[in-house]
Amino acid sequence: MTIHQILKQFWGYESFRPLQEDIIRAVIDRRDTLVLMPTGGGKSVCFQLPALAMGGVCIVVTPLIALMKDQVEQLRRRGIPAVAIYSGMHWREIDTALDNCIYGNIRFLYVSPERLRTAILIERVKQMNVCLLAVDEAHCISAWGYDFRPPYLQIAEFRQLLPEVPVVALTASATPDVQKDIVDKLEMREAQVFRQTFARKNLSYSAFYEENKEARLLKVLQGVPGSAIVYVRSRRQTQEIAEWLHHHAIRADYYHAGLSTKQRSEKQDAWIHNRVRVMVATNAFGMGIDKPDVRVVVHMDVPDNLEAYYQEAGRAGRDEKKAFAVLLYNRKDLTDIEQRVIQQYPPVETLKRVYQALANFANLAIGGGELSSIDFDLAAFCQTFQLPVTDTHFALRQLQLEGFIELSEAYFIPSKVMVTVDNRGLYEFQVMNPHYDAFIKLLLRMYGGELFTNFVSISETTIAKTANMPERDVVALLEQLAQRSIINYEKQKDKPQLTFLTPRFDARQLPVNVLGMEESKQRNLGKVRAVVQYVENPVQCRTRMLQAYFGEEPGDACGICDRCLSRRPADPTDADELRKRILKQIEAANGDGISPRQLADRLHLTSDRIGETLRMMVANHELRIDRVGNLHAMHTMNP
Repeated sequence: MTIHQILKQFWGYESFRPLQEDIIRAVIDRRDTLVLMPTGGGKSVCFQLPALAMGGVCIVVTPLIALMKDQVEQLRRRGIPAVAIYSGMHWREIDTALDNCIYGNIRFLYVSPERLRTAILIERVKQMNVCLLAVDEAHCISAWGYDFRPPYLQIAEFRQLLPEVPVVALTASATPDVQKDIVDKLEMREAQVFRQTFARKNLSYSAFYEENKEARLLKVLQGVPGSAIVYVRSRRQTQEIAEWLHHHAIRADYYHAGLSTKQRSEKQDAWIHNRVRVMVATNAFGMGIDKPDVRVVVHMDVPDNLEAYYQEAGRAGRDEKKAFAVLLYNRKDLTDIEQRVIQQYPPVETLKRVYQALANFANLAIGGGELSSIDFDLAAFCQTFQLPVTDTHFALRQLQLEGFIELSEAYFIPSKVMVTVDNRGLYEFQVMNPHYDAFIKLLLRMYGGELFTNFVSISETTIAKTANMPERDVVALLEQLAQRSIINYEKQKDKPQLTFLTPRFDARQLPVNVLGMEESKQRNLGKVRAVVQYVENPVQCRTRMLQAYFGEEPGDACGICDRCLSRRPADPTDADELRKRILKQIEAANGDGISPRQLADRLHLTSDRIGETLRMMVANHELRIDRVGNLHAMHTMNP
């Protein structure tokens, strides 16, 4: 079949989007290829279709389990056999999936970068007919990127198993430095680089200084009908804002990584099928979700970098119809994002102090302990050595980046608990089962009321020390409460392991790469300052600013962002249309009147943009202004 026939049969389209056909032909010609294509630009087709044309198995490396599952499900719905291998699967499932890639008809195998080093995958890949290696979210391979994942660096080594197989790397957002790094780190040969413009002609960007963000959010959602995503920074905010919107008659739900897999799936499905209009979420939501009709994406907090913002905002308007990306900020937001970056780079003295504590914790002598591992519980460690938890966490991450230690995946996925009954139900259970009463009270005292609304990360070791009981008894009590449906208890699959990768150093002489740390810190501070400049720039078109940031020659001003609209000259035809819209909004106020600011918000225009038209309408006696400054329609006027 030709590539056009494959496109028609499996995707139902008659023609390709811009750049797609050129990319597909380069991949089929077995050229290493880098694809930079904005969210919604059709990146998946750029590796899925050529893989079908080439025959064999396409191995897809991607960082998120949710993304894997979503793409596998989409391929299966199109009649294309695909499987994914991820943490939590039984070994028999993994074994069967890999066998089907060798002996069956599987065309796509999705894996996380961590899987590339496992013996079972390496041995089975040697027996597979692999036609293509696709690296999704390829910016993760670059230390210059905003989402660096060290396991991505292993892909080049994995490629040595497949010396004749081409690689296609794909990302939605990468600066010129990151693009160069992707090519270098993947050892791409004579890479073909395809860039789609970062301009989105249907997407209107705005950033508003706002102290009362919830009120402004409500106005935005009331003014823009249709599906919406609201991004917030914390899990607690997702639920609070969703409930607040629900109270104001907007169908909203919340989503974050702390929910169970079943809960996340149900919430996502309700939103995709429009049973829920607004999803309030952390950035755990949205990647890989195929919903083209999102009309507005609102950020309630300032993002840490423009790469993440561009991806998240770009989930609006993927159907190429008019959509809005709104960012709400205040002065504290702009100060906090810089402080968050600084916190991630503890002083060298803090690193040495934590390293010394680790050596004491593991009873290691100077010069010994290379590749030795210990069970590691962060909360218990900090309690033992009187260390602040947050600073210690960032120090451990830095020690890992420096190559002194390695933290197992279990360190990042602790045990979690959520109470499944309400306050009254829990009280009744405690009265009926007094032998659990003290333990339940201890849990509530240690982890608070959030246990009733979200999964909360816990440490069995810390609970045991606080309760002065063996850890196995704590685990038994938690399991018993779970069996009685009082809590959901997701037990950590393995004890977190901390491995010393080098012989133990004298902490006072720890060879920290101070210059490298400082360079990394300054790079991330530079990203933060680019966000602040984007937010506060008083005149420049926002689309042009994004193009310049990503190394694209800026084109014409978009004409639809808040900056462009604020300086657009009045057009007689626009003025008449604007006049009609103003009258419609005022009449909808049912005689209560409306302030110019409210009117501007509802029309999604700046006060400057409508000011001249309002002055004209007042002068022409179409409108009148009452004593408090609200606008009313004159009864005698005709629209």
